[in-house]
Amino acid sequence: MKIYKITYVFSILLLLIGCENELEINPTNNLPGELAFSSEANIAAILVGTYDEAGQAATYGGDLQIFTDLLGTSDQTFWSGTFQAFRQAFQKNVFVDNGFVDDIWSNAYETINQANLVLDNLETVTSSPEEKDRIEGEAKFLRALNYLDLVRNFATPYVAGQVNAQPGVPLRLVGIVDYAQTQEIARSSVDEIYNQVIIDATDAYNLLPSANGFYADKYAAQALLARTFFQQGDYAAARDAASDVLLNSGHSLTSGFAGAFNNDVDSSEDIFAFQVTSQTGSHDLTNHYASEGDGGRGGDIVIEDAYLTLFDDPNDERGNFTYINPDNDRRLTLKYTNQFANISIFRVAEMHLIRLESNFRLSSSLGLAPLTEINALRARSSAAPLIGPLTLDLIFNERQLELAFEGFILNDSKRTQRSVGSIAWDDTSLVLPIPQSEMDTNPLMVQNQGY
Repeated sequence: MKIYKITYVFSILLLLIGCENELEINPTNNLPGELAFSSEANIAAILVGTYDEAGQAATYGGDLQIFTDLLGTSDQTFWSGTFQAFRQAFQKNVFVDNGFVDDIWSNAYETINQANLVLDNLETVTSSPEEKDRIEGEAKFLRALNYLDLVRNFATPYVAGQVNAQPGVPLRLVGIVDYAQTQEIARSSVDEIYNQVIIDATDAYNLLPSANGFYADKYAAQALLARTFFQQGDYAAARDAASDVLLNSGHSLTSGFAGAFNNDVDSSEDIFAFQVTSQTGSHDLTNHYASEGDGGRGGDIVIEDAYLTLFDDPNDERGNFTYINPDNDRRLTLKYTNQFANISIFRVAEMHLIRLESNFRLSSSLGLAPLTEINALRARSSAAPLIGPLTLDLIFNERQLELAFEGFILNDSKRTQRSVGSIAWDDTSLVLPIPQSEMDTNPLMVQNQGY
C-alpha cells in the first residue's frame, strides 16, 4: 500500500481556529520523524493536518461525493464536463487507471495514516486526560469515516444477515513514518472493516465532548455510527444512534431548506462539516455543480427532468432548488453556489431519514412515528404531507428529494438492493477498481472482479 510522506503545515492550524493574532511560524513544511512526535503541540497540529487532509478535493472536498453520485444515478443527472475520469463514472465504465479513483484511495489512506500517527503517539499528550481523550476521539472519528467510505465504494456491498467475508480494503491501524518502506498488506474482509469502523466510532463517541467547536464531537461520532449501522441493515442500532443525535446534540433543522447549504459557518443543521475558507479547504462540489458566476466551471453536472419528476408537490422547495445558467442554459442545483462554503458531512435531515425508515422497518415509533417524521421533514420544504400508507418506495424517494447531489444515492441503492437504471445493485461496475498504482506497488493486493 502506498502511503505518502506526512506534511505538517502548521499555518493550517492558524487558519482553522480563526485566530486573529499573527504568529511567527518557521517556514518549513516537513518535520523530521524524531521531532514530529516530540511534543503535545506537534501531535495536536498533526491532528489538524489530518482534518485538512480529509477535506481535500479528492475525498470529502467533493470528488468522492461527485464520483459516487455519477456512478449511482442513471437519468437524473448528466455529465457535460470535459473530465474523462468523471465521465467514466457517469457511463458506469471506470478504468483501473482512473485518476480520481486513485486520488480518492490515496487521500483516504493518507488521512488514515495521519490519524494512526496521532494514535501511536498519544503518550505525548500530557496536559490533561480530557485533552488526550479529545485528540484520541477525533483521530478515531476521522479514521472510521474514511474506512467506511473505502469499504462502501471499493468492495462489494455488505449484505445484512450473511457473513460478509468478501474482500474489503487493507486495514492498517499503525502509522507509517517512512513512506518509502515496503507496504505489502492484503485486503481485510468487509466484515472486519465494518467492525473496525464501529469500534473506532464507538470509542470516539465515548471519548469526545458533547461540543467541540467545528471539530468532531461525540454526536458526529454517533451520526457516523447511525450511517454505518444503516448501511449494514442493523436498523435497531441505526434508529437508536440517530435518535440520540436528534434528541441530545442540540442540532436542529434549519427553518428553510436553503438554510442548510452555502454556509460560511456551520448552520444549526450541521452535525459535522469540513471547513472551507478563501485561504484553505477545497470545494470541488461548487467547482463542478455551479455556474461561472458562482465560482464553478459552468455546470459540469446538469440536472435532468427525471430528477424533477420525483417531486409530488410543485410547492416543494427542494424541487425548485435549481437555476438555469444564463451562459449555457444548463439546469444546475442551488446546493452549491458558494465556493467557500463549508461542506456538510452529517446533517440533521439525514438523521431524521435514518430514524424514520428504521422505525418503519421495525414497526416502532421511537422519537416520532414514521409518517409524522417524514411529514415534519417535508414541511420544512413546504411540501404537502403524505397521507399514507407509508412505503419503503416512498421513503427511498424522500431520501432522493432531500439528499440529492450529496453523495448518497449509490450506497442507498446498494443497501436497498435497487438497480441503477438497468444495472443490478450488486453489479461489479458499481464497485470502484483498486487503483492500478496500488496493484503495481502492493504484491498482496487482489483486484475487484470485472477489472
